[in-house]
Amino acid sequence: MELTSNSDKITRDYFDSLLVETRYLDAVLPSTQLTLFGETFRTPIMTAALSHLQNTANDGMTIYAQAAAMSGAVHWVGMGSDEELEAIVATGARTIKIIKPHADNREVLRKIEHAVKTGCIAVGMDIDHAFNSEGGYDNIFGLPMKAKTTEELKDFVQAAGVPFIVKGVLSPHDTEKCLKAGCAGIVVSHHHGIIQYAVPPLMALPDILSITGRSIPVFVDCGIESGMDAYKCLALGATAVSVGRHLMPLLKNGAEAVAGRIDEMTAELAGVMARTGVGALDRMDPTIIHRRTF
Repeated sequence: MELTSNSDKITRDYFDSLLVETRYLDAVLPSTQLTLFGETFRTPIMTAALSHLQNTANDGMTIYAQAAAMSGAVHWVGMGSDEELEAIVATGARTIKIIKPHADNREVLRKIEHAVKTGCIAVGMDIDHAFNSEGGYDNIFGLPMKAKTTEELKDFVQAAGVPFIVKGVLSPHDTEKCLKAGCAGIVVSHHHGIIQYAVPPLMALPDILSITGRSIPVFVDCGIESGMDAYKCLALGATAVSVGRHLMPLLKNGAEAVAGRIDEMTAELAGVMARTGVGALDRMDPTIIHRRTF
């Protein structure tokens, strides 16, 4: 395996090192139905919390949301204006809003309140955008960021009144703190290689699940490009997965093209489930997965 500091390539290599055994006897036609926060979705393949998609396609953010609604998928959204979020939710997509770790907690609380009033099914924070690559606090489009404490997370959880999710968890250390703060879910992610040599999210997943005990949903983000990738995450214990950059080139072709790829990936997932004897998402079995040693 080629040595590299590129976290995205390390993540891809890890996905490709995982092999799947087949289980045909007594297998049944599978269901990809996901139940999350009291709602039912057709697929565990969700959109990722992207931002600024107008650089990819006109009205890219709403196109992205429309695609999720068409596919019966959970939709995530990142940084953006209040008006943009309102337009996204108006598409009918069941949306989770991820908020940056703004230095001013009043802005965080304002965005939480707006997201809840707009109709988001959950809100959360993107904790891995607190620092820049030079050891200082990050600044995104002129907006100052700052690392948050566990106590501050508790305040955000209490203020939300809907499930609060932390994105950017890649260690048991942060997992324990999220549980202490009362978070309702975490996203295992290195934010598209925000740090070199990052542990692949799928490699970190088992240790993280040993902390959560499946008491909260655990989602996997970064590098997912197929139904097989999604299957490997789900088999190892993820509740659902997020797909972002893989879908972005399709935005210029409209919501139908993006929804079509989500549907294709869901069908790919169902195909692997059928051939491995997994009839439903809650019947996933990690012993199906093997790490290549040759």
